[in-house]
Amino acid sequence: MSRSYDIAVIPGDGIGPEVVREGLRVLDRVAALEGFGVKSTHYPFGAEHYLKTQEVMSEDSFAAVAKHQAILLGAIGDPRVAPGFLEFGIIAKLRFGLDLYANMRPVKLYDEALTPLKGKRPEHLDFMVVRENTEDAYAGMWGQFKKGTPDEVATQEIIFTRKGVERVIRHAFDTCRARNQRKKLTLLTKANAVRAMELWTRTFAEVGAEYTDVTREHQYIDAACMFVVTSPEQYDTVVTSNMFGDIFTDLGAALVGGLGIASSANLHPGKTSLFESIHGSAPQFAGQNRANPLATIMAVSMMLDYLGEKTAATRIEDAVVRLLRSHKLPNLGMDSGFGTDQVGQLVLDELAGAGAGR
Repeated sequence: MSRSYDIAVIPGDGIGPEVVREGLRVLDRVAALEGFGVKSTHYPFGAEHYLKTQEVMSEDSFAAVAKHQAILLGAIGDPRVAPGFLEFGIIAKLRFGLDLYANMRPVKLYDEALTPLKGKRPEHLDFMVVRENTEDAYAGMWGQFKKGTPDEVATQEIIFTRKGVERVIRHAFDTCRARNQRKKLTLLTKANAVRAMELWTRTFAEVGAEYTDVTREHQYIDAACMFVVTSPEQYDTVVTSNMFGDIFTDLGAALVGGLGIASSANLHPGKTSLFESIHGSAPQFAGQNRANPLATIMAVSMMLDYLGEKTAATRIEDAVVRLLRSHKLPNLGMDSGFGTDQVGQLVLDELAGAGAGR
């Protein structure tokens, strides 16, 4: 085949291996349909691997993963390991080590039956959130003093750099322009209370002066959490900080069907990037064949779009849309009435054209 891609696969913990399995089935099928090759290399990083070997992700392992063109991640987290330990050692290591500074989270309603918002239809909810992904309170600068005593102090520093802020804002402007819709970019901050975010508002204005075809708007994050519920149609592309983006996109996911459909891309444009669902590992459901794999399947679509296989990416998205609009799935949670493998098969059937025109 003239086109082939090397993909690192980290199924991870809990329901991760199950949803990744279905994502790879879809990936293999669309690759055959569109005429390109995929070589998938699996890596064992997660709780089981750590408990057996005491390795989270060594530098040699990280280097091996980094040689691939893209990474497909299941989910990380297990109650047998301290909260945050594996997440920081695997997810954060990949994000920071690969400098994946732009987290892309689409908020897109495919069928009005999926939203809890009265009277809202697909045309009212279709925007992209560009979240800064390597700074803010997630940078790991924290500490504790007199832990376990009445005088305990815990600190966590918020870090913004001009380089980090500018590059994600510039990427958001480019994303907004490429969407070729309303060309409106909304910046979300809390600059009226978090004074360090003046760097965001100033950089937004300075960079925005270079994008005269893009309409700019600035909102405070608390107001935006209200507006996205009352009038989501105002958003086209959104850019915000790491912490606020994390919260705002989970709210957005709830408006379009929940975490069962929400995917994300962690990008360093032109370099190895990571693709995942935004849901957790849900270890209580592991091995029960109950997890909805659609979010991971949509992450595969985002990965293919990034790799330049835009027809294949659209083919997957269209198959998922047809499935959702068929109303075969009563919900996108653990109790949809379909097993993980059955939902994957439904997508494969749609890829083959079954049900087209419904």
